[in-house]
Amino acid sequence: MLKKALLYLLFATLALVLTAGVAAYLIVRLALAPGPDEWPARVKVGPVSIDVGVPTAIRLATSSWFAPWIAGRTVNTDFGPVRFGWSEPTGTLELQCAPCSATVPALGEAPIRLERLRATVRRDGGALGGTLEAFPPGPMSATTDGASDGVLRAQWSGRLTQKALQLNINAADAPITRWYAVLAPGLPELQRGRITGTFGLHAQVALPARTFTLQPRISQFTVEGLGTEAMLNARSSCGAPSRLTNESWLARSVIAAEDQRFFTHPGYDLAELVPSLESNQKAGQVERGASTLTQQLAKLLVTGGERSADRKLRELLYAVEMEQTLGKARILQLYLDNAPWGPDLCGAEAAARRYFKRGARNLEPAQAVWLAAMLNNPNAAIEKWQRDGNIDAARAKTVAEGVRGITKPQRDALLRNVATAHFAPP
Repeated sequence: MLKKALLYLLFATLALVLTAGVAAYLIVRLALAPGPDEWPARVKVGPVSIDVGVPTAIRLATSSWFAPWIAGRTVNTDFGPVRFGWSEPTGTLELQCAPCSATVPALGEAPIRLERLRATVRRDGGALGGTLEAFPPGPMSATTDGASDGVLRAQWSGRLTQKALQLNINAADAPITRWYAVLAPGLPELQRGRITGTFGLHAQVALPARTFTLQPRISQFTVEGLGTEAMLNARSSCGAPSRLTNESWLARSVIAAEDQRFFTHPGYDLAELVPSLESNQKAGQVERGASTLTQQLAKLLVTGGERSADRKLRELLYAVEMEQTLGKARILQLYLDNAPWGPDLCGAEAAARRYFKRGARNLEPAQAVWLAAMLNNPNAAIEKWQRDGNIDAARAKTVAEGVRGITKPQRDALLRNVATAHFAPP
């Protein structure tokens, strides 16, 4: 009888535990279930995945009665595993994502990966605030800029509603080497390049839309040691050099098409970069380019065309150094002599002879505009030319309107000639 009683007690205890577990799961699921107009997300806790209302979850996680319960627990998210902590004296929720990654369509297909991201959150009604810290890999003492810990730090504030979270983030100016050590620690250029300058940032981020606006600050950015001075006497594999001057029609047209602030920027163009990133992020893909001619040259000669943040960061280092070692005139010549103008065709001289049966220096103004207008997508331009007998007329007109250093009569004549131009398809 005693054995049966113990057995019944064991079964009853197991039943109570299972019932309590199921009840707790149902309570959590019902409590966190997204409302009809609430921002939803799916989270995984151990083997269980549930749909939650993000605003409800944030309010719950930052409440003083619930936060201690989740302290020490880890939740798998789309960004990586997030471990929670709680500071009772300050009423602050702590989150640590390690490793942490996110795909930013504006920066390419490859995700941006951080070794460790730590955030603190304090909530007062619908207002939130706290800190962000991004850590470089390896020991904290092994930093490239001599900083005590190499950590990037920012302050943030936000406003939470049922549908969205609006964030304001302020990252103080920090050495550019520290940003590289956190965002792209594996770049070989960091070991041999001497990089100076500071970078800071103010950003506004909208979730769940994942859109943003940026206000970056760059000061005293220089790069040495990457060897770009060797390009002074470099020869192109695209054929004979065009030997075009800055005042040639093709050089002017290419600048109008690809980089209108070429002669005034230091290798990068924040005035174009920021709206381009914002536009591409909203579109969910790269639709608008922001690379300067110098950055495009770095891509052609050094980094290749992989769509990733690492490649863009490498490209930036080479562009800044090339501005210092080569100068504008040589950069422009090298770009013209290496730019792609169609399948298995590169270089201005080869393109001029293929498409117009004359050298680049002898191109008519309208022909120069056509070649420049083709650069954003040479293959598509050639297909249209062969199919319709013309390239994109609107783009050709835009390029002609952007040509600088010419008189009004010259521009009027150029626009007329471009509007009526018809050249034999290649």
